[in-house]
Amino acid sequence: MKNKAVVIPLALLAYLGIMSYIGYDGYASGEFSALYYFGVIAVSLLVIIILHFSLKRRERLRREREDDIKRNSTN
Repeated sequence: MKNKAVVIPLALLAYLGIMSYIGYDGYASGEFSALYYFGVIAVSLLVIIILHFSLKRRERLRREREDDIKRNSTN
C-alpha cells in the first residue's frame, strides 16, 4: 500500500477542493461571509497538514520499532 501519510491527506485535500467549489455559490450570493467561507477552508487545510505530519511521525515510529525488534531478535 502507498504511504498513508500522503494518500489520506491528498484524498482529504481533493474532498476539500470539491466542497469549496460547491460552497462557492453560497459565498458569491452573500449567504456566507468571506471570513466564514475562507476561515473554514483555512482551518480544514491546517487540520490536513497536522494530520500529514502526525501520520509521518507514526509511520517513522512504527518503522523504528520494527527495526529494533529485528535487531534484537538476531542477537
